[in-house]
Amino acid sequence: MLDERDHRPYAMPPGPWHMTMSWLDLLFAHWPVDAEVLRASLPAGLELDTFEGQAWIGVVPFRMTHVGPRGLNWLPGPSAFAELNVRTYVVAEGRPGVWFYSLDAASPLAVWAARTGFHLPYYRARMRCEGVGEGWIDYLSERRHGDAPAGVFRGRYRGAGEPYRAERGSLEHWLTWRYCLYAADRRGRVRRGEIHHLPWPLRRAEAEIETCTVTEGWGIALPEGVAPILHFVDRIDVVGWLLGPPL
Repeated sequence: MLDERDHRPYAMPPGPWHMTMSWLDLLFAHWPVDAEVLRASLPAGLELDTFEGQAWIGVVPFRMTHVGPRGLNWLPGPSAFAELNVRTYVVAEGRPGVWFYSLDAASPLAVWAARTGFHLPYYRARMRCEGVGEGWIDYLSERRHGDAPAGVFRGRYRGAGEPYRAERGSLEHWLTWRYCLYAADRRGRVRRGEIHHLPWPLRRAEAEIETCTVTEGWGIALPEGVAPILHFVDRIDVVGWLLGPPL
């Protein structure tokens, strides 16, 4: 994986990576939203990224395995759990990346570690991610974290067709072609976290979403009557680095 780098928009970080994770049974669900709503929610130092002038919000349910630092990515409990994130797309210093509004997770330890070590907005949640036959993934996430706003995702989804690589310049490539995240530390300073993985093995997807209120606590309403753009990923393996210094 580390030897294949030509698909990256910029060079890999110097020095060794620090942690691993594998993302499985992942659904990308993307909706077009008002750019001004998202732009107003971002910290100073981040610029909203748009595709042909359109901003997007993503809701991404999946499950994780092999989560942890080098040599400790096998521990029962903290190394495998369900997660769901709400995200949009940003640019800083010319590098496109992901800005997370929330990351709901079923592991209290993972929530604590990510909030403490990576300044990411992780929240405890009651979650279920189960295969129910014919490729369907039954998924439930109910945010239950102190005074965090409520948020529920309930539905099922599955992949369709064979994996493929998105074409450069396409919307689906733009939505998934991100190799860093941005987080704001306790002093409000923006910092970058780098990751690396192979190009996304995307599949077409279908979903039956019964409830999706996970964006509402951040003042983001999903457009009524607009079907999301859907993609499915069976699995992708990832390595990551620690957060860099403030930008």
